[in-house]
Amino acid sequence: MSLHITMRQLQVFEAVARHLSFTRAAEELHLTQPAVSMQVKQLQSMVDLPLFEQLGKKVHLTEAGKTVLKHSRIMMGQLNEIEKDVNCLRRVESGKLKICIASTVNCFATRLLSRFCERYKNVSISLDVINQQELVQRLEDNEPDLVLMGQPPDNLDVVARPFMDNPLIVISSPNHPFVNRKGIPVTEMAEETFVVREPGSGTRTAMKRIFDQFGVVPRTGIELSSNETVKQSVEAGLGLAVVSVHAVELELAAGRLVSLDVQHFPVIRKWYIACRKGKHLSATARTFMNFVLAQKALKRGRP
Repeated sequence: MSLHITMRQLQVFEAVARHLSFTRAAEELHLTQPAVSMQVKQLQSMVDLPLFEQLGKKVHLTEAGKTVLKHSRIMMGQLNEIEKDVNCLRRVESGKLKICIASTVNCFATRLLSRFCERYKNVSISLDVINQQELVQRLEDNEPDLVLMGQPPDNLDVVARPFMDNPLIVISSPNHPFVNRKGIPVTEMAEETFVVREPGSGTRTAMKRIFDQFGVVPRTGIELSSNETVKQSVEAGLGLAVVSVHAVELELAAGRLVSLDVQHFPVIRKWYIACRKGKHLSATARTFMNFVLAQKALKRGRP
């Protein structure tokens, strides 16, 4: 048997079952008593069992009525949950936000998110820090609401808006022979050993593109999976590295690392906030995107 029951029928039935009175149900729902009786009669016809029985002046639920009441309350509860969740999507202040960020962005993204959460204290944020390759895969699978990343992929339909300069520099330990040199030819980088991120990292891809322009193939001595270990390895004198200036601000200020004066550097790239083209962003996600794009300090390259 196929039941074509409407939520309105269940709502009317539940009110009658709760009050055990057609009259009081009609008053609560602002309907006429015949309209209430008609809705219950249609529901009863579909169930093909009596839902109420009248003994004397009292209305009682039948066993079928008790069963329908139990399931109608579950369904109405689920409908209320849908309404609450949808209302949350409309409201910024209590919404949910799923963000993926490239690992290099992590150096300033946490401060950015902290500012956002100060303004919208009840927003729930899920944050994943991953390399560029995995981030592009997540975008393709339409998992995050938004991503913060370097160069957007060419082979994927995304809406990407730049929000901040991303200068790439060559760093060394303070003891490297290049530290006091000016205008170091980029071709000399071919003679140097570089500490690099793992394949799939946006920084490693950017480094290869830059050096390819000049026919430079630097030696890659150590391959590492995080910016922190790259910085530590360079500081220990294990090689040079190409990094975002945002990732080494503290180390440069403390003199633990040095930005080398290499010709054609810094290379100015951009950080982007992006999502899949055609994605329906929640009010919270739209607000976060506008928040990022409005950060004047970030646009000046100062997170």
